Amino acid sequence: MSIETSHITVSGIRVSIVRKAIKNLHLGVYPPHGRVRVAAPLAVLDPAVRLAVVGKLGWIKRQQARFSAQPRQSQREMVSGESHYFLGRRYRLRVVASGGPGRVVLRHRSILELHVRRDLDATERERVLHHWYRVRLRELIPPLLTKWEAALGVHAVGSGIKKMKTKWGSCSLDAGRIWLNLELAKKPVQCLEYLVVHELAHLIEPHHNDRFASIMDTHLPAWRVFRAELNRAPLAHEEWKY
Repeated sequence: MSIETSHITVSGIRVSIVRKAIKNLHLGVYPPHGRVRVAAPLAVLDPAVRLAVVGKLGWIKRQQARFSAQPRQSQREMVSGESHYFLGRRYRLRVVASGGPGRVVLRHRSILELHVRRDLDATERERVLHHWYRVRLRELIPPLLTKWEAALGVHAVGSGIKKMKTKWGSCSLDAGRIWLNLELAKKPVQCLEYLVVHELAHLIEPHHNDRFASIMDTHLPAWRVFRAELNRAPLAHEEWKY
């Protein structure tokens, strides 16, 4: 697929333009700082993109303000006393020196014990925690897929978990595969379920249009509540790069 990338500035806002073989223009504002990106058909020139952005300036600024106001965790040092999240619940980290492979144990619904070798640095400790998050998500996702594939009348060829900088999930229509962000392990389980339904719905309707909203309204009437809850949850500290 031919893809062309360029940039323009509209009212002091830098806009990334990605041109590819699509039929319609799509404008998005992405966390954490409100980056503006336009996906446009190859034949659409800069003046037309500029007009589309100008027409959405109010919405763009509201989205950027929302991202700026969203709480964020400070950078994790992976030491005892830090706060960490699992399925929307806040846990106090307790680092326990031990031999053998690293592991995580939840204690009394308030303590997250990280059992690691004493010589592991923060990056390696975090890797152990992320592995545990991944394992927990792999336990939670299959039952949700089974439930919602049946409800929606679709079938995902496969699913995967990966760290994503700008999306909570994605759907590869050609492959019939959905991807979910590893960060979802930190969010309430209803947010995970919302993302599963959201991505499966894209197997019926690829775009975020009225038909897509109707599908979501029919099958998960409270989806906007779950989406708002997801967006209110603290964001992890990231060195965001695009």
